[in-house]
Amino acid sequence: MLHGTVDYKKALELHEALQAWLSRINLAASQSLDEAQKETLTVLRLQTPASLRATLLSTNPIESCYSSTRRVIRRVKNWNRSHDQILRWVAVALLDAEKRFHRVRGYRDIPLFIEEATRHNGG
Repeated sequence: MLHGTVDYKKALELHEALQAWLSRINLAASQSLDEAQKETLTVLRLQTPASLRATLLSTNPIESCYSSTRRVIRRVKNWNRSHDQILRWVAVALLDAEKRFHRVRGYRDIPLFIEEATRHNGG
């Protein structure tokens, strides 16, 4: 519902209406939506370019990262090592996933987004 809405105030109204409706039928879903409200609406408030906005309002990038990490750590044969070794294996998996981050739709607009966020935060 919020993907097509660019106006922050309208999106906030829609978000609050959805949350009120959800709270009547599924409290856990309403609470989950409440947790994401600030991040979701910030993307709209900062007037994020459309291509990047679609990516940031989706869980696909993090799911892709997790999938890539699972694929790498699946090859680990011995998890009975030190805590530090486990962290290194996961770090290697995340670095491997990072190589494919350029596939994020709208990635070229990330510098514009950072600039706008910095300006908005007085930095």
